[in-house]
Amino acid sequence: MAYQAFDVTIKDRIAHLQLKRPEALNTMIPAFWTEIRDIFTDLGGNPDVRVAVLSSTGRHFTAGMDLSLFASLAPQIEDPARMREEFRRKVLALQDCFSIMERQRFPVLAAIQGGCIGGGVDMVTACDMRYATRDAFFHIAEINIGMTADVGTLQRLPKLIPEGVVRELAYTGRRLPAERAKELGLVNEVYDSQEAMLEGVMAIAGEIAGHSPLAVAGSKEMLNYSRDHSVADGLNYIATWNAAMIFGNDMPAALAARMQKQAPEFENLPAPAAKLL
Repeated sequence: MAYQAFDVTIKDRIAHLQLKRPEALNTMIPAFWTEIRDIFTDLGGNPDVRVAVLSSTGRHFTAGMDLSLFASLAPQIEDPARMREEFRRKVLALQDCFSIMERQRFPVLAAIQGGCIGGGVDMVTACDMRYATRDAFFHIAEINIGMTADVGTLQRLPKLIPEGVVRELAYTGRRLPAERAKELGLVNEVYDSQEAMLEGVMAIAGEIAGHSPLAVAGSKEMLNYSRDHSVADGLNYIATWNAAMIFGNDMPAALAARMQKQAPEFENLPAPAAKLL
């Protein structure tokens, strides 16, 4: 399927989403929002996808929300209360376009070059891991246009780097360079070029795709749950999870393959049911 904002390919159980509007700095036009939600809905229903890589083209990863989106968000409703209720629902819908990546059973890896600005920070903080080129930077730019970031940055970024650093970035609008982002733990690795980054990230994605998709899905579920709950809650959940999931085919397959010094083969997870009945 052709998209305005993305190119999408699936190979070797890796889905690669690539922003494809470099001439416009990959700004997030209205089509971007419907497309990213539709793409991840489709990928989530494809049992052959075990990991996704989100990358971009051109000088910058993304310059954030396109101005045309701001115009489309203004509800044409006379009653001020109903207008604000409608606006709130639109913001919640935008948030869900990134939250859908967190809900996937597979990890999502972001490969970032140049500027990751505004909505770009909202997007990559919803990914499982982030990788960057040496010239990359992160910019909570909303403060510079007189608004508060509202699509996930201020909720997710404090879970990834020290809160004091987040506050400084959010209050001042300063840029966070890639090397400093790595020191803080926001990015896993910094590469000298976009080509080297994509090669490295695809290699990591390949490693993930070779493991049990059930074990990977369980790891992601536990990490996301533990981030938002107490240690005791997380320990209780993993005990219940493994009581249900561990007695399957994947552990024997992994152990047998290791003894035979071969790469294991794992069955795909079943596709989610399209209908309840």
